Amino acid sequence: MIYFAASIIAIVSFLGVGLTLLTLPGIWISLAAAILVKVLWQPEIISWNVLIVAMVLGVLAEVAELVASAAGSSRAGGSKHGAIWSIIGAIVGAIVGSIMLPIPIVGTVVGGVAGAGVAALGAEMVFANKPWREAAKIGQGAAVGRLLSTVIKTAFSAAIAIILSVAAFF
Repeated sequence: MIYFAASIIAIVSFLGVGLTLLTLPGIWISLAAAILVKVLWQPEIISWNVLIVAMVLGVLAEVAELVASAAGSSRAGGSKHGAIWSIIGAIVGAIVGSIMLPIPIVGTVVGGVAGAGVAALGAEMVFANKPWREAAKIGQGAAVGRLLSTVIKTAFSAAIAIILSVAAFF
């Protein structure tokens, strides 16, 4: 029964990596599954220390995602409006990309990146009265920041999945 419980943790954790790519809370679903298995079914499956380490990594992943997303726009000279709108655009773009492109993960990532860039560009032109060329550079920075944040958060999610899986089986 312990191997069945460990398998559930491993499967949900690696599904969490895919969910993270889709900009969904895959890290937190992985952690919730591990905690539920521990608390409700197999208390000896995984230690609280491992779960705390995974939670800390999850929080670091969230911080890294926000920093990378905002830094892309800001580094290119964007305003707070550009940074805020790039986050909104990334969410809307991810949803639209998921619907429009036939390959969901690719559509979500491409849509999120494009949405961040377009929204930052528009915000800079409307709210900061920046010329097209400068706003386009900021939009490009926002798009790169969004792509980088997706890669960083997915790497954290994969690390958490590996940690939880190894701890559950061994």
